[in-house]
Amino acid sequence: MDAREPAEFTKTPKKAAASGWMGSALEYYDFFIYAQAAALVFPDIFFPEGNDQVAVISSLALFGVGYVARPLGAFFLGHWGDTHGRKNVLVLCMLMMGLSTFAVGILPDYHAIGLAAPLLLVILRLIQGFAVGGEISGASAMIVEHAPFGRRGFYASFTLQGVQAGQILAAAVILPLSALLSEDAFQSWGWRIPFLLSAVVVVAGMIIRRRVDETPAFQEEETHGEVPKAPIVQAVRESGSDMLRVICMALMNAVPLATTVFGASYATSDAYGINMSTTAYLWISLVGNAVAVLLIPYVGNLSDRIGRRPLIIAGALSSGALSYVYFYFISQGSVVGAFITAIFMWGIVYQGYNAVFPAFYQELFPTRTRVTGFAVSQNIGTMITAFLPSIYAAVAPAGSNVPLIVGSFTFGCAIIAAIACWTARETFRIHLNDLGTKDAQPVPAEEYERIRASV
Repeated sequence: MDAREPAEFTKTPKKAAASGWMGSALEYYDFFIYAQAAALVFPDIFFPEGNDQVAVISSLALFGVGYVARPLGAFFLGHWGDTHGRKNVLVLCMLMMGLSTFAVGILPDYHAIGLAAPLLLVILRLIQGFAVGGEISGASAMIVEHAPFGRRGFYASFTLQGVQAGQILAAAVILPLSALLSEDAFQSWGWRIPFLLSAVVVVAGMIIRRRVDETPAFQEEETHGEVPKAPIVQAVRESGSDMLRVICMALMNAVPLATTVFGASYATSDAYGINMSTTAYLWISLVGNAVAVLLIPYVGNLSDRIGRRPLIIAGALSSGALSYVYFYFISQGSVVGAFITAIFMWGIVYQGYNAVFPAFYQELFPTRTRVTGFAVSQNIGTMITAFLPSIYAAVAPAGSNVPLIVGSFTFGCAIIAAIACWTARETFRIHLNDLGTKDAQPVPAEEYERIRASV
């Protein structure tokens, strides 16, 4: 939120938070039904039969392809958000995401069109990733720039609450289908239903996002002719070190990938022989996200009181370390142990990072390059983790010590993220960088108001 906003630009924090929540929920519903299908269905229907391990690796690699397109989407959509407004970019993201996901639902399988099936799946996955590249950065910028002083952490957390809710919705749609349909019916046509429901996503999302106002901060930048012509150049020049920190912190994406993507494949794939039921594993995703949805606003609110950095560092190290325990229980075929650990690791302690990073990343960048700085750096970080599930499948095959190998990768990413956060400045108090000055030290609210009045 820019400090110099004039009176005629009204703030609507609740409306912006609701828009961000709904938009993120609907959009990540699309993204995560693909994640579940990539682990549970696609190896059998989009790849040739004969080698289960190769099919698993290929399917998880296709999941990673979407992350490759994210930085490219972040570059273009971040540029659009910083030059044409937060609202416009969010409507565009929704449209691309919904249409590409619907197209997956009508895509013929390998037996019908051969190699064209995985090729078309790659193209649609690239479009999905491109769209998601601008989603969280745009949605959280919209919320942060509408939020009242001292409440950015709380309001921005609704972006990630929406993301978790989207995953709940995805699991809630797939779960009854996998439970009620026979395996043959689910593999042949049942899995397509969640993708086809994206038609509803497009309509609902467009209605929601077109009704929210543009942020006061962007309107002020636009009014004073301060919209940058090349946001990425300016972001790198002014905030390059913070962009590097965000790239490193975004490696925390390794935790949900280990839980929801590789974990699902490890637990249910014939290649590993553990043979947990698909339905049982989907319950882990459903309940874990339900716990996260309840917890996220409280963690966001706590970050407004004690700071962003302590919560991110604690959440990163704790959830990363618990990955060893989680994969151990899967290796032992313990549904109860895996369930409880996943809920604690992903549903609870990971939220120390997950609930706080939308506000923290936004506050590291000034208004004029906020969407671009956040989007590009965060999506480069998540792209680095994108192929971890397929790497895990390759370096930790059946018969190897999967908990040690995969747990070490995940914990290593958490350590890097924690160190990067430790080196960053604290942002939970109001900062002078919101005024466009070079001084980025935190100041009390009363002092901020005095400086604000003098600008």
